[in-house]
Amino acid sequence: MSNAALAIETTQERHLIVELVQDRACLRAAQALRFQVFSEECGAQLANAESGLDQDLFDLHCEHLVVRDRHTGVIVATTRLLDNQRARLAGGFYSEGEFQLVGLKQLRGDILEIGRTCVHADYRNGATISVLWSGIAQLMNERHYTYLMGCASVGMGDGGIQAHAVMQRLRERYLCRNWLNAIPRLPIPEMDLPDNVTAQMPPLLKAYMRLGAKICGEPCWDPEFNVADVFILLRREQLCSRYARHFKTA
Repeated sequence: MSNAALAIETTQERHLIVELVQDRACLRAAQALRFQVFSEECGAQLANAESGLDQDLFDLHCEHLVVRDRHTGVIVATTRLLDNQRARLAGGFYSEGEFQLVGLKQLRGDILEIGRTCVHADYRNGATISVLWSGIAQLMNERHYTYLMGCASVGMGDGGIQAHAVMQRLRERYLCRNWLNAIPRLPIPEMDLPDNVTAQMPPLLKAYMRLGAKICGEPCWDPEFNVADVFILLRREQLCSRYARHFKTA
């Protein structure tokens, strides 16, 4: 992806630009947004919370993609990116800390892992997500990644009821272990669901499914963030036709 921001065409999105982080100040702004969303809003128990930043050792090896409000200059969304080469330097993909990824070494083609994705509360709408995905799409086009993978989270603040309800929906349509089998290192506690529970799909997870992604196993419990992480794999050739143009148009 070039250093220049990606051009956005629609009126609703015109004031938003997406770009790769190029300096430390921009990275710290992205980490501050992550802290705001994960710690202050969602209650994650982050290390070094006094810094007001969400940061870990993977940040040093990842690239970071941000969406910026052109009018204010404020970063309003971010995700971090780790491909095969960078993962080797980092000692593996972040997801491997949560899952035993059976079949990962047998995948043919380059992999891009995304993670720590978040959006500022005032910008949680389809336009912002669309701009972020457009940046990811451009990177996949330019670098010819075959797979996109990562984790999408479901809150565990209710003890896991919602996570189990969401998984019940996902298993019916989206479970596929043909390419990868993601075995959680810390499964979420089992429970019997009440009959009247309805599943509210988190926006990021919903976005993955609309693109054509599959889940590759049961969720992992992340106590630090108090969420159930669902492992997602998206094969470029199986993209939903509605969204494929974003990823396949060079």
